[in-house]
Amino acid sequence: MSTFEQDNYRWRETYFVLFDATNRPQIGEVEQALRGLSSHFDFANLEADELGRFESVTLLAPDDFAALDISYLEGDEVLEHIAQLAEELIHTAESPEEKEKLSRLPMLTARFDVMHFQQVASEGDEDEADEMFDPSALIVVLEALSQLTGGVGVDPQSGSLL
Repeated sequence: MSTFEQDNYRWRETYFVLFDATNRPQIGEVEQALRGLSSHFDFANLEADELGRFESVTLLAPDDFAALDISYLEGDEVLEHIAQLAEELIHTAESPEEKEKLSRLPMLTARFDVMHFQQVASEGDEDEADEMFDPSALIVVLEALSQLTGGVGVDPQSGSLL
């Protein structure tokens, strides 16, 4: 079940990790990398393809009042999206590191969609939930997936390369 289908979570934003499809990790590699980040993460819906390669997972971070749905995508739509992102991000890359990452984008052929959700208690408690919400799970997961795949993290809302 997707986190979108759960009433106690609200979608906040979607980040991407772009990488070469030949670096698509096995499900065990992703699980090991993510489990190594925190003992406070709970895993659900861990899925692989017929070759054991990572497809998707829901990562719950109850201490952060957050959840992440992570899924693998490749194909023409992803290639078009990467080209579009490269055009949009060319104006925001300032540091040598960002420019190097930007120069790699045209060679990347796959992505992880990392959908970030906030846990909400009830209608009346939204202000309190905002105060308890912690984006640190998102940040460490993006870094780990980027390292695992040799990829580039992207925050499309801010137009930044991570």
